[in-house]
Amino acid sequence: MKIQILGTGCPKCKKLTELAEAAAKEMGLDYEIEKVTDISKILDFGVMSTPGLAVDGKVLLSGHLPSSDQIKRLLAQAAGR
Repeated sequence: MKIQILGTGCPKCKKLTELAEAAAKEMGLDYEIEKVTDISKILDFGVMSTPGLAVDGKVLLSGHLPSSDQIKRLLAQAAGR
């Protein structure tokens, strides 16, 4: 699973990276983290406000920092659990 963090590197984007990685580890997922910081690539995802979270190219959320539990639910759904 490729977890993509969409954002330019602001504090919220960095926090989302930490939360997503912690959630994936806790869930025992086989994952890699990709930080997408290029604005044109972020726009290609259809994301207009950051931070954004995508899994395997599919945007799961954007524009706010979710809770750890929300991230776990999103990752579980993306992993088919």
